[in-house]
Amino acid sequence: MVLDTKKTTVAYRCPHCGTGVMSAVSPFTLRGNLLRLKCTCGKSVMEVEPAGDGKVRLTVPCIICPKPHHYTVSEKIFFGEELFVLPCAYSDINIAAMGEINHVKAELARAELELLDLMEENGISDFASLHEEAEAVVSDPQVLDILMFVIRDLDAEGKIYCRCEKKEDETGDYDVEVTAKGVVVTCRKCGATKTLPADSLLDAHEFLHADSLQLD
Repeated sequence: MVLDTKKTTVAYRCPHCGTGVMSAVSPFTLRGNLLRLKCTCGKSVMEVEPAGDGKVRLTVPCIICPKPHHYTVSEKIFFGEELFVLPCAYSDINIAAMGEINHVKAELARAELELLDLMEENGISDFASLHEEAEAVVSDPQVLDILMFVIRDLDAEGKIYCRCEKKEDETGDYDVEVTAKGVVVTCRKCGATKTLPADSLLDAHEFLHADSLQLD
C-alpha cells in the first residue's frame, strides 16, 4: 500500500512568550486524530482536527484576543496551498499560517515585524505584555462583538466620516485594530482616526444606537 506523503506545515505565535510554533501535518497523521501543537512555555496550544466532509477544524490562540479563534477550512486548502493565513477577526493580524514550510517561516517573520511595530507604537515591551494589555481591554469578548458589528454596519451604510470627500452612502477604506487603548478605526487615505473604549459593556450597548462615527 502506498501512503499519501503530501503534508503541510502549520504554525501560530504563542501569545504569552511570542515563540513561533510549527509542526508538519500529513493526511495520514490527521485522519481521525486531534493534533495539539503546544508551545514550549506550556501556556498555549493550537488544536487541529478533522471536521468531516473533507474539512479541517482549527482552534488558534490569539496574540491579541483573550480567547482562541475557531476556523474551518477545506482539506484542499489545508494541504494544497503554498501559503494560507488565518487572521484575527478583530485586529486583522494573521495569527496562524499553513502551507509550504519556507513560506510559513517567511509569514511568521513578517507577522513578527508587524507585531513589533504595533508594540512600539503602543509602548509595549514584550509579547506577554501585549496580550495581557489587550486581554485587560477586551476582558468581555461581547464588547468586541458589539463594537465590530456596529463599525461594519456603519461602514456598509457609508456612515463613517473622516477628512475624505465621498458621496453619500459610499463606503470608505478603513483599518480596524484592537490595541491596549481600545478599538481603533483609521482611514487608510487621510489618516483620520477614532479610538473606541472596549472596557465597558454599557458603553458598547450605547454604541449600538450610534447613527454615525466621526474620525478625527
